[in-house]
Amino acid sequence: MAKSYTLQELAALVAGKVVGDDHKTIHITGLNSIDLAGPGDLTFLLDAHQADQLTNCPAAGCLVPQEIDGLAMAQIVVADPGLAEAVIHNHLLATPFTARGIHDSAVVGRDCEISDQVSIGPLVCIGDRVRIGDRVVLHPGVIIEDDVEIGDDCVLHAGAMVAHDCTLGNRVVLFHGAVIGSDGFGFATDRSTRVHVTKPQVGTVRLDDDVQVGANSCIDRAAFGTTHIRSGVRLDNQVMIGHNVEIGENSIIVAQAGIAGSSKLGRNVILASKAGVADHVTLGDGVRVAAMGGVHNDQPAGAVLGGVPAIDVKTWARASAVFHRLPEMAREIRRLRKEINRLTAESQQEKME
Repeated sequence: MAKSYTLQELAALVAGKVVGDDHKTIHITGLNSIDLAGPGDLTFLLDAHQADQLTNCPAAGCLVPQEIDGLAMAQIVVADPGLAEAVIHNHLLATPFTARGIHDSAVVGRDCEISDQVSIGPLVCIGDRVRIGDRVVLHPGVIIEDDVEIGDDCVLHAGAMVAHDCTLGNRVVLFHGAVIGSDGFGFATDRSTRVHVTKPQVGTVRLDDDVQVGANSCIDRAAFGTTHIRSGVRLDNQVMIGHNVEIGENSIIVAQAGIAGSSKLGRNVILASKAGVADHVTLGDGVRVAAMGGVHNDQPAGAVLGGVPAIDVKTWARASAVFHRLPEMAREIRRLRKEINRLTAESQQEKME
């Protein structure tokens, strides 16, 4: 049976104010969007100007950015409904950890240190000298190579892989198929034969606390030293992180973005979908790159960029607005050039006469 909470209990989680005379009798058992919410659910409204969306919503209560007059349902007024929704939803879905131990089909190497408070699923393969902390969940098919260290409260979903000598901090989440510590893309080419000679990648990868890596994303090990993903970073699905990259705290890398080797990103950087960063580039704190932007040069803190090569996003937007008109504009320029040449010739002719 789902656990229920009063509105006041939920409001306390997000420093919210409850509005509504009958809120003490209301109990919340779930959270859903306005179009899907039912009785017993809490819903959320991001923009008070769209309050008409709630007219026919049967939800028991709503997170709102400001008190809305005439709203039939109870309200929890918060500074940021989107953030409050995330906090409360996680609270509603939270379940106590249950240590299920190590499945009979899992393979565990020699000299491992594994907490007795773990859940290790079927067909998990763990190498030698691996250290695994408390309340770690390894779903079916996870592969952990030799000399890996995994902190407390980590969750590795089915098919995730952590290669040798890599380190995961506390509360790290790897989604399905994520690969941590595969060899970096490094080689030297013989100029005479054009044969490519692979450069050994002997470094490691470190993920600090609270990092999440999306499905089928890859983080390459360093050639030397460490590829370092700092705390709170979020990587979406199919993200590519090259060797020796450093990503600062709380940065967000959206789906199919890529960062080439030895680039350094500051704190709170955002790369939108399919954005790319060339090798050996440094991005300052708070840099944002629009979807499909390509960054080839160092960028200062706070820069907002778009296009290829990436430029100031406002300039890029203005250029994009006229791009489709370039053929027409080129024809007009040619016409005007001919007209100027004609007028110039006529003027010269008049002077000669």
